[in-house]
Amino acid sequence: MSSRTRRVPTELAALVLGVREVTIRQWARRGKITRYGTARRALYDLDELTELARTTTPTPTPTATATATATATTVSASGTPASGVPVPHN
Repeated sequence: MSSRTRRVPTELAALVLGVREVTIRQWARRGKITRYGTARRALYDLDELTELARTTTPTPTPTATATATATATTVSASGTPASGVPVPHN
């Protein structure tokens, strides 16, 4: 591995970790990740981010969980879900 430090702006850090930019800023404020750069331009170490991504298990958001639960329906062989309401076939 190269000894050269690679640092990325907040936008790319958020993409690497699959979170919003505000989350990156909160994690930096809490000390979960290290913030580099100037007062006007935040930078984050790419190696630190990838290590965090590798060791962190994403927690589903309540909205994502509710959506997944609402869309998951058990359908019998006859095409009728467990609720008893027929599913239209296209």
